[in-house]
Amino acid sequence: MRYDLNLLPIFIALMEERSVTRAAERLGMTQPALSNALTRLRLMLKDQLFIRERYGIQPTPIALELAPQIADALASLDDAVLGQQDFDPASAERFFTIAPNGYVEFVIVPALVARLAEVAPGIRLRLTPYGADLAETGVTSGTTALVLGRIGDPPDNLVVQHLMDESLDCVVRAGHPLIGDAITRDQFETLRHVNVVPPGRLRTGLFQTLAREGLRRDVALSVTNFFAVAEMIAVTDHIGTLPRLICRRLARDRRLKVLPPPADLGTFPVQMAWHVRYRHDPAHRWLRGLVSETVASSIASH
Repeated sequence: MRYDLNLLPIFIALMEERSVTRAAERLGMTQPALSNALTRLRLMLKDQLFIRERYGIQPTPIALELAPQIADALASLDDAVLGQQDFDPASAERFFTIAPNGYVEFVIVPALVARLAEVAPGIRLRLTPYGADLAETGVTSGTTALVLGRIGDPPDNLVVQHLMDESLDCVVRAGHPLIGDAITRDQFETLRHVNVVPPGRLRTGLFQTLAREGLRRDVALSVTNFFAVAEMIAVTDHIGTLPRLICRRLARDRRLKVLPPPADLGTFPVQMAWHVRYRHDPAHRWLRGLVSETVASSIASH
């Protein structure tokens, strides 16, 4: 029996999206065309494969059994084809979507953009929100090239690379009436805090660390990104607890001063993840290398 290999990526898209509409959008197909392809898939594989439910489709037991084998076969095919291709960053024209969390967008992405302008002017980036769920970023379906941040419980179709470990410091205004060259536990608990609440696991990790150290925070204000913190701290007697590389950048602002926290708040990982199908894509592999180099340079420069 001859198999139509063009149908296999459609099968994987349906497995990962669990929606005919989303799978069609991802593949650039119309819904009728995808439905027709699904009919041919069912005939080829001799199974219903997907059952319609109220909020999408669910795979049958046979579809679940076939999925990892088909995904591995497609990945091997991609590896064989892409491994034969060359990539010249200086002349390449390529568009990548990446999903950095707020920390990476503040600390790493500006340096990454500067490096791209220097060595690969034809490479364009689009940033998409990191979100609270990896699926929301598009990385689990492969529509987003990279996700950058703290990555917990990744699905099997993602490759995760550790980039660095980051720690935490405190920031207050330079003329703070109560804070000199150090912050005590009592001061940390008495002062009112500006809290950054980006989606994801950085927030959860900080809360857990404070609980472990028995430190309380009186949160006066919550903001959604790191850019707002400096302005809030500069005009109040509040305090912020932020990643160290961000604090070191804020220390350039004469209105602010950065001090160690009153207890060891540990570290959190910064990671990069991508869909397994891009393991050997020369352009994607080059971009991953550039991100790694940019992170290393950012650490060294601080």
